[in-house]
Amino acid sequence: MTVLGTRAARAATGSAGMALAVLSAATFSTSGTFASALIGDGWSPGAAVLIRIGVAALLLTVPAVVQLRGRWPLLRRNARGVAAYAVLAIAAPQVCFFNAVALIPVGVALLLEYLGIVLVVGWLWLRHGQRPRRLTVAGGAVAIAGLAMVLDLAGPGRINPVGVVWALLGAVGLASFFLLSAGDGREQLPPIVMAWAGMCAATAGLATAGWAGLLTMTASTGSVHLLGRQVSWIMPVLGLSLLAAVISYVAGIGGARRLGARLASFVSLSEMLFGILFAWLLLGQLPSAIQLLGGAFIIGGVAMVRLDELRPPPAPAGNARLPAQQPGLASSQAGGR
Repeated sequence: MTVLGTRAARAATGSAGMALAVLSAATFSTSGTFASALIGDGWSPGAAVLIRIGVAALLLTVPAVVQLRGRWPLLRRNARGVAAYAVLAIAAPQVCFFNAVALIPVGVALLLEYLGIVLVVGWLWLRHGQRPRRLTVAGGAVAIAGLAMVLDLAGPGRINPVGVVWALLGAVGLASFFLLSAGDGREQLPPIVMAWAGMCAATAGLATAGWAGLLTMTASTGSVHLLGRQVSWIMPVLGLSLLAAVISYVAGIGGARRLGARLASFVSLSEMLFGILFAWLLLGQLPSAIQLLGGAFIIGGVAMVRLDELRPPPAPAGNARLPAQQPGLASSQAGGR
């Protein structure tokens, strides 16, 4: 393949990855509305997470089995990664976040959870020696500053330390989602199969925890308050499972594999913008000027990180040849491209 062809292929992969990552952020942003409707009408956080993941796993069963036809040994070879994904990237972040918002304001919980993006950069630095360059550091600072403005946390309030701990545990889960979604460059499960297998394992784990009394499981089949009216509980369950789980997780895995864990995690900051947009369109909550300014900061920060990803690595001293990179380690290669 010519150099021009290689660049075109990389550009196409990057564009597809960016589209998938943005789609994932947009669909993830709907989970708060649907989950709040259920929890506000008698559902426990554990039950909301269990129904979300369980129904999503059921919806993905047919396409996942079709993709796995004749390749079931691939699932067995990735069993350890699926188990880690189920616990660290699916079950833990959701349980931790829902428990956090029960004790502290949603905005504070989100800000703390999104510290997971900093953990992604730190992990790639400490574990794989990928020291972030100045533009990435600056882009991260700009994006996180924008996130704080979008959340508009200027109001006073006492913070429950237990809620803070839950939110920080959620940050670890969020970082795990991007790192595990990106893969390690070896033979990988298709995104739909990875999401399905992880959700099946997470559903089994959560059901076991509920049966053992480790998680409170309470639910109601009465009508819930959603979008200003009383609707059947089935509507938020389907929205939480299909839109905010099936589409978001599959798109998130596909995006992270094309962009790498670091860039995909920064793109996910746009989830806050979509959350505000949906609140404006569906609930009539017009964003304030400071939130709009924060949105501009987030977009600018993501653009800075993207530009840094596209820059070639610096030449080593003495013009020595760079050692070959192992797949899955460089941020631009973390998606196994």
